[in-house]
Formats: sequence, structure tokens, C-alpha cells
Amino acid sequence: KCMLQMTNYMGEGAYIVVSIINKDNGYDKTLYVLGSDRKWYKTLKEWDKAFKKKPADISAVTGASVSGGDRSMFTLDIENAKINSGYKLRFESAVEDKTYYVSDLEIPLTTESLAAKNEGKGYIRYVRFSAN
Repeated sequence: KCMLQMTNYMGEGAYIVVSIINKDNGYDKTLYVLGSDRKWYKTLKEWDKAFKKKPADISAVTGASVSGGDRSMFTLDIENAKINSGYKLRFESAVEDKTYYVSDLEIPLTTESLAAKNEGKGYIRYVRFSAN
């Protein structure tokens, strides 16, 4: 499980996409999208560009957008082979009429970093993982 805590910003709900990034800094897989209205996916510019090149069915991994100060819990399906193998998780975030963060938070996919509390630099205050 992933627990995401937002900062106390003012404005619309944030759209956040969680992706696995490969060793070449390219998009490997979309794990989760917070925000279900597809018309706003273009605000997640880098992910949207990659997603249009290699579309995937993401309907099973979408949830509601999250507002300032809110908390969201969701499950990420990460293959064990990608842990401790040079991959990373990227949390990309966008809020309507506000700054876009291509990497609000990037976490190396290592056993150590998945056990830690990871601080964001945009709309995300922190992300923490638990096994259940």
C-alpha cells in the first residue's frame, strides 16, 4: 500500500501519476493515476507524451484527484524483479493553473527507500509504503 500526504496548497485537486522509470530514464509502466478525467491528463506533460506513444489500459489504476492537505491510500503493483534493479518510482503532479512538477517525488526502487518516508518537492508532502 502507498500512503500519499499532500501539502496544504490552495486550488483545484491535483492530478498525480505514479510511474516506474527505467534505467534510461524512460517510462516503463504506469502504476496509478490520481484523477479520472482524461481531459486533464495533458497537464501531466511528460507522462502524457509517453502515454500517447505507448497507450495502455489504465482504467483499473485510476482514482480521485487529491486536494491540498488531503491524504490518499492506494495499492501499487510493483514486480519484485524491478526492486533493487536500477528502476525508480516517479510521482508527477499537476494542478489546474499552477506549477507542473515532472518529478514531484522520485524514489529509487530499492528495499531501503521503500521502507522510508519520502518527501515531495511540489504538492506532495510525503509518501510512505506499507506491506499490507
